[in-house]
Amino acid sequence: MRDDELLTIPEAMARLKIGRSALYDLLRTRRLASLTIGRARRIPAHALDDYVQRHLEEAAR
Repeated sequence: MRDDELLTIPEAMARLKIGRSALYDLLRTRRLASLTIGRARRIPAHALDDYVQRHLEEAAR
């Protein structure tokens, strides 16, 4: 996965193996970073890695 890769909502859902509502909840609460290009929402691939890493660190506490 390239660090500068921008993922669509369905691609991010597939990589995290979660549903649309769960992904939009992460975006709404700003636990997962995203950007908007025109009307399209894109999620940087590194944001998924960052989210997973933070989640693992929290679980280890």
